[in-house]
Amino acid sequence: MSEHQTTHETYTTHETYEAYEKLIGLLDEHGASYRVVEHDPEGATEAVSALRGNRLEQAAKCIVVMVKTGKRTRRYALAVVPGDRRVDLGAVKALLGGTYAGFATPEVAERLAGSVSGTILPFSFDPELELVVDPVLLEEDELFFNAARLDRSLALRTADYVAVARPRTAPIAEAAVSEA
Repeated sequence: MSEHQTTHETYTTHETYEAYEKLIGLLDEHGASYRVVEHDPEGATEAVSALRGNRLEQAAKCIVVMVKTGKRTRRYALAVVPGDRRVDLGAVKALLGGTYAGFATPEVAERLAGSVSGTILPFSFDPELELVVDPVLLEEDELFFNAARLDRSLALRTADYVAVARPRTAPIAEAAVSEA
């Protein structure tokens, strides 16, 4: 486990800060309205939303999904859903014309997203990673997400997010199963 943590720590110190700087540069270039929210290191949606003080519905939960589209072909989607929901793998599979959909391995997800799990941005900087956002999330005035770092989030005006990220929108969220 410490070997895995070392990999994450190395990744975090270089690529993650690079992704953060790339994001801030992109938002500034487009004149987007955002604010930085610093908090204790946390990657779980519910816990980090409590630290930031936002409702779960405003949190952009970002999951990299692998979709098999043929015997040897795969596509990857960055599925972004509200924090109070989960990704509907069947919907993503159908949307991308696949025969199977599942969560990408952490290594693949982190490589494509440019940051570690728990800090994945709702933006795609890799042509292999198609950005798909559930339209329910876009009903919020402001979105919150970890900014490629566990200790820093952004609150971004939704209209600016749509203008800058230019996501494909499709109903890809389902209600989260409560653990009662």
